Amino acid sequence: MNKMQLKFISKSENEVFARNVVAAFALPLNPTLSELSDVKTAVSEAVTNAIVHGYSGNEDGIVCIDCMTDGSSLHITVSDSGKGIEDVEQALTPFYTSLPGEERSGMGFTIMQTFMSDFSVESKPGEGTTVKMSKHFGAKAEENAR
Repeated sequence: MNKMQLKFISKSENEVFARNVVAAFALPLNPTLSELSDVKTAVSEAVTNAIVHGYSGNEDGIVCIDCMTDGSSLHITVSDSGKGIEDVEQALTPFYTSLPGEERSGMGFTIMQTFMSDFSVESKPGEGTTVKMSKHFGAKAEENAR
């Protein structure tokens, strides 16, 4: 088992940094390039949601990523203390976006669910949002797919 925590301000340029740090942390689990790409994409989506929706572009917010490896699995928690989500079930609906006037596809949560082995969202209006995701690599991934 290994653990790490990363905290950074809610500037959009930190999204690339965050996904690369998590990818580097996952390397000892020997993921395939496809598995690593899935993790990077899911982390990008979660961090972007925190910055764009949680903090509404306010660069003073803090995004926190906690990662833990357990056997052949990577567990990731991305959290913010932003405005939170009024209706999580609605937010999980494909193509739903709270910013329809902008170029947002509303597919962030759907992408995270699709690319990761496990996924959940907890949010409280005015308190922030926590996204928990896991990715099982190699034999464990095949075992869970059955």
